[in-house]
Amino acid sequence: MFSHIVIFWTDPAQANAADELIAGANKFLKPIPGVTQFHIGKMVGSDRPVVEQSYQVAMNTVFANKQAQDDYQVHPLHLEFVAKYVKPLVKKVTVYDFA
Repeated sequence: MFSHIVIFWTDPAQANAADELIAGANKFLKPIPGVTQFHIGKMVGSDRPVVEQSYQVAMNTVFANKQAQDDYQVHPLHLEFVAKYVKPLVKKVTVYDFA
């Protein structure tokens, strides 16, 4: 199993950025071959000080192995998602990959 976690800080000047990013990910990323689990959503607030709350959207994708994730990264739908949604709507991205 290979997990690919992506944390997005959307552009605060674009009020609908989080919703558009989520819709775009569901349209372009979820159907890419090799994705075994897909979950994207908005940050949920917490009173716990250890919970990171500065981001707007997080995505968790799971693959059978690293090669499947590598193939996902260069898939045309992934590249289109980055061009149409990430570049115009996101100010910062952090990725956590682990197996």
